[in-house]
Amino acid sequence: MKHIDEEFSKRKAEWQAKADKTKTRPVKFTTVSGEPVDMLYTPEDIAGMDFQNDLGFPGEFPYTRGIHATMYRGKVWTMRQFAGFGTPEDSNKRYHYLLENGQTGLSVAFDLPTLMGRDADDPLSDGEVGVCGVSVSSLADMEILFSGIPLDKVSTSMTINAPAAMLLAFYIVVAEKQGVKPNQLRGTIQNDILKEYIAQKEWIYPPEPSMRIITDMFGYAAREMPKWNPISVSGYHIREAGSTSAQELAFTLADGFAYVEAGIAAGLKVDDFVPQISFFFNSHVDFFEEIAKFRAARRIWARRMRGKYGSTNPRTLALRFHTQTAGCSLTAQQPENNIVRTAYQALAAVLGGTQSLHTNSMDETLALPSEKAVTIALRTQQILAHETGVANTIDPLAGSYFVESMTNKMEAEVESYLKKIDSLGGVIPAIEQGFFQREIADAAYRYQQELDRKEKIIVGVNEFVQENEEISIPILEISREVELKQRQRLAEVRKGRSDREVKESLDALLAAARDGSNLMPHLLRATRAYATIGEMCETLKEVFGVYEEPVVF
Repeated sequence: MKHIDEEFSKRKAEWQAKADKTKTRPVKFTTVSGEPVDMLYTPEDIAGMDFQNDLGFPGEFPYTRGIHATMYRGKVWTMRQFAGFGTPEDSNKRYHYLLENGQTGLSVAFDLPTLMGRDADDPLSDGEVGVCGVSVSSLADMEILFSGIPLDKVSTSMTINAPAAMLLAFYIVVAEKQGVKPNQLRGTIQNDILKEYIAQKEWIYPPEPSMRIITDMFGYAAREMPKWNPISVSGYHIREAGSTSAQELAFTLADGFAYVEAGIAAGLKVDDFVPQISFFFNSHVDFFEEIAKFRAARRIWARRMRGKYGSTNPRTLALRFHTQTAGCSLTAQQPENNIVRTAYQALAAVLGGTQSLHTNSMDETLALPSEKAVTIALRTQQILAHETGVANTIDPLAGSYFVESMTNKMEAEVESYLKKIDSLGGVIPAIEQGFFQREIADAAYRYQQELDRKEKIIVGVNEFVQENEEISIPILEISREVELKQRQRLAEVRKGRSDREVKESLDALLAAARDGSNLMPHLLRATRAYATIGEMCETLKEVFGVYEEPVVF
């Protein structure tokens, strides 16, 4: 072995001397996150790896190669297209269209008033109703949104955070009206409030009461909804805010561990609720870096859950995640190029072992996606699954000197960040100190400088530009009529419901917020009385208050 090692080192040195004399392109050879990339990777770069402890087999600790023994040979990933716009009727029509065209799971986008827990007739909702997603103010809207869609047969993901408990209650009651019990429901609600403080900025309550609401949902789901994920810990929006790949993974996992500890503090057992925690990652443009990120994510989670939290349950140790291609990588210039970007990002997600996938549409940087654009995005996934052969074998890049080296490096960088966050007192103190916000802002600034200096190229933006370009693709427009319709429906709901039942249910919700009992049964009661999302959120503000972000420089 020594002779072979010496011979290898000699041959590598000879090659390096030859390569050093050869001209290379005058570009910066780094990942999109700024990590240096060597010219060549060899066995030396993974010399310390141990197959069983660092890779293992699919479906086995440390899950680097995937969480299922057969991965896509057993079942391809769930294909979701993030959809929602205008009125519930508009979005319901789109959902039926997508399901008829082969989509295998729904993913609901809500408008800004709904995301902020405000009704369509709230003065602050003016001009925003139905614009960036579907408008939902009460159970009546939710009933229309899922009309004709059997909730015992479809997996649904809902992207909402601060008022997530209210929207989950709406969904449960819609299912009840279909004759579907909570334990039959499959899907996920995002419900990741820590990410909101870090990146997306759509919050209502301060961190501590927000965590209480989430652990109430954990407890309820563990008892009543075993097939449902009451949280999807999201790195997607952290990446969209400008973080590096390693920052996205580190900050997301830190949030995940914070939720685990909050659940434990609330009296829940790790193996009772952690298997229902899922994750949501961004698949960005740097192909190999993203694959390494997904593989490292599973390994770090499994090691921490076993080593720190003492679990040996495979369902607890296996990190499950949804992936969405990078919205921030889409360009308004030459928008057809976005089809190509999305295809490569989707391929990275699949090679990284995602459980479900959303592919962005080419026009999403201009408006909500048109029917044609969303069909192309869905077809991209279907071509990947059924034509390219990537679903035939598991983790095909395992053993690659480059990919394994990047996976190891990603893990080391993430662990370094996790130690730093711990030293600051944990996620919430780190948020209050502005740590995450500064790290992301610095990373975004560095990347923008690289673009300005053309050290990084975005085709059609800072290079290969077309002068006097005309955008010829169809754009979806949301009319003012949407807001008028939603306000009219809300007025009819208020007129037709029992004011006494609404008041009694909101009073009970207020009392539960004060005495610490689980909020979910009371939110369900208020939902059945047709109390609105705004009324429920305002009720909880009386106890929990509202959050104001500290100034960060």
